[in-house]
Amino acid sequence: MVIGVPALMWSDVTRENTPALWGLTSQGSTAGLSVRTTRVITCPTDGWLTLSAGQRSRLAHGDCALPSTPVLPGQTSPTGPPPEGAPSPPAGPRSRATTRAPTTTRGSGCSATRSAGRAAARRPSGPARCSASPTAPPGRPVRRVARQGHRRRLGALPLAAVDVDDLFRAYINAGVDPHGDQVPLSDEGRAAAAKAADRRVAQVVAGLPEGTTVLVAGLSDTGVNPHLRVAIAKGAAYGPGYMTSSATRQNGLVTLTDLTATTLKLLGVKQPKQAVGSAWRSQPSTSSAHDRVDALMDEDVAAQAIRAVQTSFYWVLFAVQLVLYGIAVVALRRLGGDRRSRARILGGTRVTALLGGAAPGASFLAGLLPWWRAEHPTPVLICTVLGFAGLLTGVALAGPWRRSTVVPGLVITGVTALVLALDVMTGSSLQLNTLMGYTALVAGRFYGFGNQAFSLFAVAAILTAAWLTEYPLRRGNKALAVAIVVVIGAFTVAVDGLPAFGSDFGGVLAIVPAFAMLGLMVAGKRMSPLKLGLFFLAGLVLVLFISYLNAQSANPTHLGRFWQDLVAGDAWDVVTRKFNAMLNSLGYWPYTLALAAAVVFLFFVLARPTRWRVSLLQGAYEKSLTMRPAVICALAVGVIGTLVNDSGVVILSVAFSLATPLMLAAGLRSLELDLRNADTPPPEPSGSPEASTGPRSAERR
Repeated sequence: MVIGVPALMWSDVTRENTPALWGLTSQGSTAGLSVRTTRVITCPTDGWLTLSAGQRSRLAHGDCALPSTPVLPGQTSPTGPPPEGAPSPPAGPRSRATTRAPTTTRGSGCSATRSAGRAAARRPSGPARCSASPTAPPGRPVRRVARQGHRRRLGALPLAAVDVDDLFRAYINAGVDPHGDQVPLSDEGRAAAAKAADRRVAQVVAGLPEGTTVLVAGLSDTGVNPHLRVAIAKGAAYGPGYMTSSATRQNGLVTLTDLTATTLKLLGVKQPKQAVGSAWRSQPSTSSAHDRVDALMDEDVAAQAIRAVQTSFYWVLFAVQLVLYGIAVVALRRLGGDRRSRARILGGTRVTALLGGAAPGASFLAGLLPWWRAEHPTPVLICTVLGFAGLLTGVALAGPWRRSTVVPGLVITGVTALVLALDVMTGSSLQLNTLMGYTALVAGRFYGFGNQAFSLFAVAAILTAAWLTEYPLRRGNKALAVAIVVVIGAFTVAVDGLPAFGSDFGGVLAIVPAFAMLGLMVAGKRMSPLKLGLFFLAGLVLVLFISYLNAQSANPTHLGRFWQDLVAGDAWDVVTRKFNAMLNSLGYWPYTLALAAAVVFLFFVLARPTRWRVSLLQGAYEKSLTMRPAVICALAVGVIGTLVNDSGVVILSVAFSLATPLMLAAGLRSLELDLRNADTPPPEPSGSPEASTGPRSAERR
């Protein structure tokens, strides 16, 4: 029995107000349900369509409406005019809660369950109706299900679905304000609606035969804000505890498309290719129902908090970068003052640059603290990120390595790469609901590397490998330097590309040629477009091999599904969709503006000659053997990553957010060293009179 309760949240479930739902929670497995379909706000119609199709779906015409919205004689359907050829909606009011099948025009899950009904119930009509129109006639009203006579008929069906719409209808009745925004319910109004929904759930559960598996899903939003909703499973395979799935790999988090896969598995039906979810799995827990509900409520609070600040973070990050560049320009302009002032300006700007380079990695470390529980979470999050960034900068400048041109930046990139690698290797807990990670509300990814995190990890790994080869190259040991690049490159590819860790297709395509370039440059070999093309092909072969192996597993990820699409001849559609998304990213002007500002800065500040008659980058090149390979290969991984991923310009922007301030810090350190050398008098000839011993020469020494 699938019970859909649109808009139901864990904050609605209490022992006193919703005893039926609380009982299912106590006896079954629980999770937060990500209901994102093809729009930011998922309405009940799209939720049911997604359940039926097994993939994200939406109503193709009109406004999104409640599946059981009344259609009275003389009224038009709230879903708008039906598609040409669709059956006409029936006249007459509908029950508020009806047993019905999910509706879709191409319901892969629906077709599969129809076949299961023929096999299990021996009835040609199948377990439930699967219609081609969202306004198809409903099934038997819930109020009749509880009757004893209908319990026997219900028990003959392998699958039944019930829509309990009291919560969502309460929002519909509340209406909209003059601006067209949904009017939120008061706490009392929402509690009353949840109580009414609970009574209907109790009616359904009371009418079920013994041994029935019950799946409860708050399968839509309300039109106010997206939230994580309720997911409960009670049955032989679902005891007290949390739930997860292979689609999320997060304890206590599942998706709406997983509900289709779960239903099919319980029916013993093979999951069609079009159904992309994974079955819910129980994770036994000794926590009480109260503790589990609190934890799942906290999960939604975190998702809401990060949603409110995530976009602003990129604005702030890039704005700070622009301010940093401005500080650098002012600092360089003021180099005509006295030497002590110049030293202070260079040192202060360098510290600021290192702090800016540490901020992206610190945004992930902020997930170690429950900042979202604060009364004012956004300021707390900002302070947390700044605190971790300051800590990383302090470590980078704490030891004798602070005098080096590259080692302070190496500390920051090494820590950033290591934190991200350990995170995806241990469950991706820092990626979820993070400023530069992903959120359960957007539901683009739940584990592994998202595009922003990939870009940060890849650039950090490239810079780390390049700067670690500094000292072997100074000793003339090119073999050791190349070995360092090979080891770090292999580790980076494994962490980013393996399905068990990063599970990133496009990342491998960018990382392999970038590290191959770095290896050649460290070895003193020349690069060419032909070699770069061959390295890219090597990356393509490697990622296709990983995809092939993943396709043979029981639960393939998107890597394995791409191989299946390739074999079936459908891969070109995937490539075209991602390429179009990459082109569309150019129209997202906040990232494009930040990228343009970074490029302009690199040209006019880092590369343009200053009053010292030498560019910052040129000074860094003279002080470091690995600065030039680091700059070129970091740029290469950003450019290639932009071209092969659907986030496009976002990837290059994130790459610049790490590489640019660290390059600036290295250049400023080179100017500091030049300033110190200018202050130091040259050594005196041993035979000159000035070299004689005496009070004045001793004082001078």
